[in-house]
Amino acid sequence: MHAGPGMHDFLDIPPPEEGIVAEVGEPLADGVAVATEDAIILALKEVYDPEIPVDIYELGLVYEIAIAQNGDVKILMTLTAPACPVAGQLPIDVGEAAASVKGVGRVQVELSWEPAWTPDRMSDEARLALNMF
Repeated sequence: MHAGPGMHDFLDIPPPEEGIVAEVGEPLADGVAVATEDAIILALKEVYDPEIPVDIYELGLVYEIAIAQNGDVKILMTLTAPACPVAGQLPIDVGEAAASVKGVGRVQVELSWEPAWTPDRMSDEARLALNMF
């Protein structure tokens, strides 16, 4: 994980702030069925933190997926640490993955530091992959 100092501790770059950090996708066309949460989760399982060989969903980085009746999706997520080197790119990757699902319109990805991520949020699958049992 991201134990100890991170990139932001040594560079003059502040960690990302909470709030909406990515907006992607287009409004859903009339008559297209809205995607299910399961379909969106499958797409999010294709997104990996490049430092950890487990997808972001199994890591427990996704706190909430809200799907509106018009197909727009809001994802609330966190990172393993505020100084995570992929802080600028990972929410964009998450938004693009969700937007790629048939039946998804616009996607907003919001970054939150509350509650802070801990390894306790990982699924059993992630723990097994990382030998953390």
